[in-house]
Amino acid sequence: MGPFDLTGSVIAITGASSGFGHHFGTVLAAGGAKVVLGARRVDKLNALVESIEKAGGSASASALDVRDKRSQIDFFDAAEAAFGPVNVLINNAGVEAGAKTYMMIDEDDWDYVLDTNLKSAWMMSKLYTERVLAHGLGSGNIINISSITDTRTIKGQFPYAVSKGALTRMTQVMALEASKHKIRVNALAPGYILTDVSRILLESEASPEFMKGIPMRRYGEFADLDGPILLLASDASRYMTGSVLTVDGGHVCASL
Repeated sequence: MGPFDLTGSVIAITGASSGFGHHFGTVLAAGGAKVVLGARRVDKLNALVESIEKAGGSASASALDVRDKRSQIDFFDAAEAAFGPVNVLINNAGVEAGAKTYMMIDEDDWDYVLDTNLKSAWMMSKLYTERVLAHGLGSGNIINISSITDTRTIKGQFPYAVSKGALTRMTQVMALEASKHKIRVNALAPGYILTDVSRILLESEASPEFMKGIPMRRYGEFADLDGPILLLASDASRYMTGSVLTVDGGHVCASL
């Protein structure tokens, strides 16, 4: 077994019914992990579990509302009932408020985005850490899915960019505080990746001009995140904590 091998590892993924989380579930299961998928759309999760199992992997699904503490507790309970204690937590759940500026959003928009993207990552990480200690696992691994909007953004990404900036900073502070528990905390910060949601912007008339800001002159694809997520989830990153792994085709560099 090599350093990227995930055999025997139990990995919990929030926001796994679509987008990055859905893809991570497939990639990590193929790498040998037992994946626990959480989201509100259980029908989507069950379809993914079926797909993973057909490919020879191990997966389970559980309803999860990351803004509800009772739901979070039930999710961890279900994960442990299915596969045992969780070794790796991936805080992937995230939402946007639409193309709105700080003057356009209201309190509900703010609370919806910040509670989902930021507060939930803290609460899930706290519950996870408590269970790592209670089960005597000896070590742990938390991966927060941030974004290059934590440092580079455009108009109309408020409060999404605010939440990602805070999530990146939270990753660094948590890494300092979790080290005494031998828990690593890192973040993956994707650039502009082609998804069902992002295609509205990335395939619009403005796309050619927008792409000029990316040195590699292309948008990312889900497969571009496979190596980075396997690195962070495995022992290959055993000496990494507080790191923010940027995968953006050089987009952030172009802003320096």
